[in-house]
Amino acid sequence: MAESSAGTLAVDIIARRLYDAGCRFAFGIPGGEVIAMIDALDRAGIRFILTKHENNAGFMAEGVYHMTGAPGILVTTVGPGLANGFNVIANAEQDRVPLIVLTGSVDPEEALTYNHQVFDHMAVLAPVTKGGFSLGDGAVDVLADRAVRLALDDRPGPVHIDLPMSRQTKPAACVGAAPRAVNSATAPAAGPDLDQAQEWLAAAERPIMIAGLDVLNSPGGAARVADFCGRHNVPLITSYKAKGIVPEDAAIALGGAGLSPTADKSLLPLVKDADLILLAGYDPIEMRTGWRNVWDPRDQNVVEIAAATNDHYMHQSSVSFVCDIAAGLRTLGEGVEPRETWPGGEPAAAKETLAGAYGQNEAWGPAAIVETVRAALPRDGVATVDSGAHRILLSQVWSCFHERQLLQSTGLCTMGCALPLAIGAKAADPEKPVVCFTGDAGLEMILGELATLRDLKLAVPVIVFVDRSLALIELKQRGVGMKNLAVDFDGTDFAAVGQALGGRGVTVDSREKLAAAMQDALAADTFTVLACTFDRKAYDGRL
Repeated sequence: MAESSAGTLAVDIIARRLYDAGCRFAFGIPGGEVIAMIDALDRAGIRFILTKHENNAGFMAEGVYHMTGAPGILVTTVGPGLANGFNVIANAEQDRVPLIVLTGSVDPEEALTYNHQVFDHMAVLAPVTKGGFSLGDGAVDVLADRAVRLALDDRPGPVHIDLPMSRQTKPAACVGAAPRAVNSATAPAAGPDLDQAQEWLAAAERPIMIAGLDVLNSPGGAARVADFCGRHNVPLITSYKAKGIVPEDAAIALGGAGLSPTADKSLLPLVKDADLILLAGYDPIEMRTGWRNVWDPRDQNVVEIAAATNDHYMHQSSVSFVCDIAAGLRTLGEGVEPRETWPGGEPAAAKETLAGAYGQNEAWGPAAIVETVRAALPRDGVATVDSGAHRILLSQVWSCFHERQLLQSTGLCTMGCALPLAIGAKAADPEKPVVCFTGDAGLEMILGELATLRDLKLAVPVIVFVDRSLALIELKQRGVGMKNLAVDFDGTDFAAVGQALGGRGVTVDSREKLAAAMQDALAADTFTVLACTFDRKAYDGRL
């Protein structure tokens, strides 16, 4: 750690605290206003990775978080650097990702008479962050610790630290306080509400659980959901982000929901017929409007175990406990004897229907692409997926067997996220098989990050759905009788682009060709672009 005769530099204190929090990677693009911070991160043992765009840097940081549990770090320079990263910071807020955003800034006194590239970083980020701090001359250790804890506490999210240039390299005073202890897991208190919820569970013949992304942020949350649902014979629906908290080949796992009306046709009747609806860490920020108020707590028993108070009004409940998800489920199940449920076998019938609802047995097309890659990837492999029609289909067809096995933008649904998510995940765990699924339009937004894959020497298969169309928007246009407008484009030779940027590239149009190309890609020492071509109307009737 760098020191002067007067003490430790402020940037070194921040970097050391981030290292102590488990951070080992930071992403961004250097600028004169952050070179001191980047240097300090390197001294502390945090690897700084150069990206081609700040928005992609933030998604790489998220990918690291999903693999390690430590906060992601995004570094941006003044003005346009931060502006480029705004989308991914807003995405982190909506997807509950702990992201430390380090921004360089002009000194306050300098900004009084100088306005080149200057705007109020703190004001811009205030609506989409959990909090913001500006580096001062003292208590820098407390500032860094508070930022990390705020990012991780309760429902995680992004936290901003603004770094005026002159203060970064000044010796800074520390309070010397030890990092705050981790909060104990809270559980529902004994009382009439808990008694009532347990009575409903004991009597339920047709219970169902809907679990969301807040389960992922509860220590032991996924295991607790699996244990609870298995013990009490409760079928489980998850949001897309929560896929895999129960292995999806388990009989009780009904897969993900949120964006597909096709899935809704099978899943919503179960919800409407349930005599007990259990909501475990269910954050409806992932769900389409078709999931708004799909039950009425005046007619059905609804027990909610939530990480935060319901202020979204997407649904209501009969009883709501704001507590740790794992602790809440453990307490709810205490003393309640299991019983057989769903005597008519409706959940099993719905699961069977969904297994063929997306064209899974087609000779070639988007479902065939997903199935072929899933068969090639080991059971513990990680997939990332971009936004678009392919994401909705893939999120139904792709099987997950543990949590954080399918990474995507679900709250903000940002295009172009899949490739940087895959880069971050693979950088954090190089031995883990990671595959990226992206639409052709999404990849064209961020082609430069293929060079980042090249420079990092990461062997990631990049699966491109090539239909030369914004397929989801084109489908919506046709559905409402509008003309085809601004959704079609000429084809890019993605295999050639992959080769030109230092990787491998192949174009495929059959299951057999894709299966062989996947085997080669997983054994390669660099990335492979697999351009999968199919008809642009292949999603008709499936979503």
